[in-house]
Amino acid sequence: MKNFTETNIPGVFEIDLFHAGDERGMFVKPYHKATLEKHGLISDFQESFYSTNQRGVIRGMHYQLPPHEHAKIVYCTSGKLIDVILDIRKGSPTFGQTAAIELSGSNYKAVYMPVGVAHGFAVLEDNTCMVYLTSTMHAPTADAGVNIDSFQYDWPFDQPITSARDKEFQALADLQSPFIFNPS
Repeated sequence: MKNFTETNIPGVFEIDLFHAGDERGMFVKPYHKATLEKHGLISDFQESFYSTNQRGVIRGMHYQLPPHEHAKIVYCTSGKLIDVILDIRKGSPTFGQTAAIELSGSNYKAVYMPVGVAHGFAVLEDNTCMVYLTSTMHAPTADAGVNIDSFQYDWPFDQPITSARDKEFQALADLQSPFIFNPS
């Protein structure tokens, strides 16, 4: 983890991952506890998982309800996508706004997301692999989300491939967010 750049959404960071390559291939370090702590970010992650996706897929906008809410780090090991983060923290100066960051297997970037944002992505290439680290373990009963068509973001596909569950998420305008913005 080399450079941390805060996005337009407070607490959401684009991270340039340490990487080194030669004729053998590439070495990438996507997680370093001390570096996260130095930046005052949550550094204790409880679970890791990944999804593989085809071009045209949109997943999101997901979050976990308290007491299972979590911070996340996400990155791609192959393929390319646009990662989209939606601020759903009451009192945030950027409530309802998005940040979007291109992640790919070749740009060595990650995104750190604090508690209180919804997360999704649009897949730009076949066989894209997205890896997630979460600060709490997944709790299916705490799954929640915001409908991708209910806030201002120009998705790259007119007819995306989405799950039935994601299509049924509530609109941002109807959200009774359990998250409160804390500027510290």
